[in-house]
Amino acid sequence: MNKLLLACAAGAMIFSASAMAADGEAIYKKSCIACHLSGAAGAPILGNKDVWAPRIAQGMDVLYDIALNGKPGTGMLPKGTCAACSEDDLKAAVDYMVAQSQ
Repeated sequence: MNKLLLACAAGAMIFSASAMAADGEAIYKKSCIACHLSGAAGAPILGNKDVWAPRIAQGMDVLYDIALNGKPGTGMLPKGTCAACSEDDLKAAVDYMVAQSQ
């Protein structure tokens, strides 16, 4: 019986991880695409590995901080265009953009 519970718990974690990835893509498409598809206001374009590489090299904590708090001197405002997004929502969107840009 314990093996069954453990298997169910492992399955739930896999489901949660894939749901998070799907949410990141959905948030990107709803709130980030306007700038990150065209490069508006200097935003790094999704999928452009050369532009994303130095940003990714700074580490995920830096990228999360920029998404949450904005980046002075750039067009990136706190929470971008998703004021209603939670911290987890924004992190999922960042995770999606990084995954698409490596």
